[in-house]
Amino acid sequence: MKLLIIEDDKPTAAFLRKGLQEAGHNVDVAHDGKTGLLMAAGETFDAIVADRMLPNLDGLAVIRTLRSTGNLTPVLVLSALGEVDDRVAGLKAGGDDYLVKPYAFSELLARLEALDRRSGQRPSGGDVETRLVYADLEMDLIARKVTRRGITIDLKPREFRLLEVMLRNAERVMTRTMLLEKVWNYHFDPQTNLIDVHISRLRQKIDKDFEPPLIQTVRGAGYSLRAG
Repeated sequence: MKLLIIEDDKPTAAFLRKGLQEAGHNVDVAHDGKTGLLMAAGETFDAIVADRMLPNLDGLAVIRTLRSTGNLTPVLVLSALGEVDDRVAGLKAGGDDYLVKPYAFSELLARLEALDRRSGQRPSGGDVETRLVYADLEMDLIARKVTRRGITIDLKPREFRLLEVMLRNAERVMTRTMLLEKVWNYHFDPQTNLIDVHISRLRQKIDKDFEPPLIQTVRGAGYSLRAG
């Protein structure tokens, strides 16, 4: 699953991220409600883990705003407030589940997996993004298939994820730091040419036999997916 954690306590967020990554999930983190809301609205996640008490915008306000815009991403609310009225408020705000702190990580993981199963049983509709398209480049997120001009392009998992991030941010400049965080979940510079190597491999597959080239280098900034 692709997950978003909105948690202002950095050690707690780091612990959750590490555990969820070790369980095989892709994890992004926001440390305040406003940033979390922008991330949740700007990308597609399979589930969100949101602390209730957050700076800038509290967790329930984040959920209400998402629901008011038609965003149906499952949300697991985390809170030290465990009274019945508190849990009811969390669910009425649009939360799909409510877990009281302190909690066992194994229970949190099980609840997220249950949310993912339930969301997978929902009828597909306009709110569910299954296909990304830019120019003549198409990505089927369900079949994990990429084509350009109808020709299938074979990508490795990391190349697929890199291209997915660039498609979701088409015509925006993606810095190396942004790509390291979104594709590799690195929040530090590994002091390698990791990004450049993968971009070069992706270009060989996406652009070499096609016109116009879509992956552009923005000098001094990073890379951008744009037609010319």
